[in-house]
Amino acid sequence: MADRSYDCVVIGSGPGGYVAAIRAAQLGMKTVVVEKDKVGGRCLNYACIPAKAVLRVADVLQEVRDAGEFGITVADPTVDYAAVCERRRKVVETLTGGVAGLLKKNGVDVLEGQGTLAGDGTVQAGGETLTVARATILATGSVKKPIPGTRFGGRVIGTEEAWAFDDLPGRLAVVGAGASGTEIASAYVRLGVETLLFEGLDRVLPSEDADISKAAQRIFRRQGIEVHTGTFVEDVQDAGDRVTFTHGDQRDEADWLVIAAGRGPDVEGLGLDAAGVKLDGRGLIAVDGALRTSAGRVYAIGDLVAGPALAHKASDEGIIAVEDAAGRQTHPLVQVDIPRATFCTPNVASFGLTEEQAREAGHDVVVGRVQYGAVGAGTVYGDRTGIIKIVGDKRYGELLGGHIVGSKSTEMIQELVNVKALEGGYPEVARMVHGHPTLSEAVMEAARAADGWLIHG
Repeated sequence: MADRSYDCVVIGSGPGGYVAAIRAAQLGMKTVVVEKDKVGGRCLNYACIPAKAVLRVADVLQEVRDAGEFGITVADPTVDYAAVCERRRKVVETLTGGVAGLLKKNGVDVLEGQGTLAGDGTVQAGGETLTVARATILATGSVKKPIPGTRFGGRVIGTEEAWAFDDLPGRLAVVGAGASGTEIASAYVRLGVETLLFEGLDRVLPSEDADISKAAQRIFRRQGIEVHTGTFVEDVQDAGDRVTFTHGDQRDEADWLVIAAGRGPDVEGLGLDAAGVKLDGRGLIAVDGALRTSAGRVYAIGDLVAGPALAHKASDEGIIAVEDAAGRQTHPLVQVDIPRATFCTPNVASFGLTEEQAREAGHDVVVGRVQYGAVGAGTVYGDRTGIIKIVGDKRYGELLGGHIVGSKSTEMIQELVNVKALEGGYPEVARMVHGHPTLSEAVMEAARAADGWLIHG
């Protein structure tokens, strides 16, 4: 006999899980969230939000240092890192408290413990058996993975620990120059930490368009990051008060070695085999376009399934899953058109195909490319070096991808995402009236460049 009955059980309370639970409650389902750690999951407690809190401090510090360029004289700023840590804590506390409040407001129960699929429409959690009438949503996210020949512990840490330092390190080595690694390097080098960044491929941000990642790499080096591409870190040794390692033919050391080179789905303890939930060839949970797994009434979302490991992607998938469970018509996400945002400095944002991917797919590719300096706002606001690149197909003016490196790019990319979602093309962007002087005018000019009639440039 089950202890409690629910229409919907959500295992995991990160951005995918808590959004799914609230939407399920809105649709009239009696819903419970099962969380083995803290409400908000890794994103709010250990990853995305602490990261952005520290990155914002680095941004403000850089603005103060650059104040002289705007005619403002200030003393050389210093960092009170204890106060930085306290602000980071308050930001996390505010947002996780907000999520808890939203769950309560919507009548969603929260149960602490490991959620495990027990078969026959039941979930074991917190010493109780929950019967599930309509849907179980698996939303447990991902866990850090070491690089070959290493293990986590001591001075070898993951990204979560890197955002939770109590004291600023003197020297930091970061392995992996994707979004997570570049954010860590960009934050700490501006806070005064000697920072090394390693990437096994031939450029930083290797999943981004080549022009964008090359521009970002130049600025990283200008900031003082010691960037090593085409380089593997090996023979890692924890020496107690430091960590030593080799890269190329050099032996090196740092206070901490941060591994930001990949993550894996957090499926331990979920009982997937017993429940008949199948994995795909990459070890992720296999799902269809409505996020249904191979087990009846069991859905999986976020980092557990294929696609970019992004919080906003998980949230949308949570909505799709519970709406499908409620009998509503849903549509699969177009994975390639999900916006991607990296909050290093310079900001990097993109969606869709890179130029290389578009050519490999056989498109008749056209490219529109401008620097921020092409429009007045770039000079007014102090960023003339940012780049906007639009990738399109000439035949119908199709918008295939957008790629931006520079100030506010994580906000500006949404315009191009929205145009694509509404089946517009780059000629439409070129003829939309944009406010002046704004950085978004550079998006318009890039579209004009793709359409063959660039005005400013």
